Amino acid sequence: MKLGLLIATSLVGAVVVAALGIVAPTAAKADTFNLTSCHILTGCPAPGTVFGNVTLAQAGTSVNFSVALNNGSRFVETAVGGGELFLFNDALPGSAINGVDSSPSGPPAGGLVGFTNLPQGVFGAGTFTASVECGTAFNCEGGSTPTMTNLTFIVTNATVAQLETANAAGNLFVADILCGPTVVGCAGQMGPVDVSVAVPGPIAGAGLPGLLAACAGLIAMARRRRSAA
Repeated sequence: MKLGLLIATSLVGAVVVAALGIVAPTAAKADTFNLTSCHILTGCPAPGTVFGNVTLAQAGTSVNFSVALNNGSRFVETAVGGGELFLFNDALPGSAINGVDSSPSGPPAGGLVGFTNLPQGVFGAGTFTASVECGTAFNCEGGSTPTMTNLTFIVTNATVAQLETANAAGNLFVADILCGPTVVGCAGQMGPVDVSVAVPGPIAGAGLPGLLAACAGLIAMARRRRSAA
């Protein structure tokens, strides 16, 4: 009977240690958001359509961004999208955007650049303080845009939580897109789409209180078995 309690206690210790990161390092915090809110003036698909997703992952004192579009949609720059490919909120002192890249087509002529602490308005989504754009705007407007369905970049001197702050309109991220040919309701049309709800990352979820509750349950179960015996 003591063995059962010992096993339960050991499991509790392992869970608490893992939760606190005392022995084994926990997975880096990463959050994923879906782009579902449509502000395309000429028409939008059925509510709930997922145009793509935005993933943020902490890497030391920097945050890695990955923005991927679905169903053949690609990034463009339009007037209603503020003339930017992607926007978010970053007014942090000393923060900067580095290493902007795209796929399957690489950066267009003139490259890709990013700015923080530079307010820019987007139709239907409010004003944002950081963005990624084409170094030469003409190369990313409408039909002249290369096929960029994915954007990646690094934001320095920031945390995931700091970059998940909503603007005054309650929005987190915006992508300016040319809607894919299979998306009924907006195929071939251009405009901004923004984020709905976050999907918890590896260390989000129940958290330490939930883990401690599970630990207490293990100990209680072991004690009941010992009493019954």
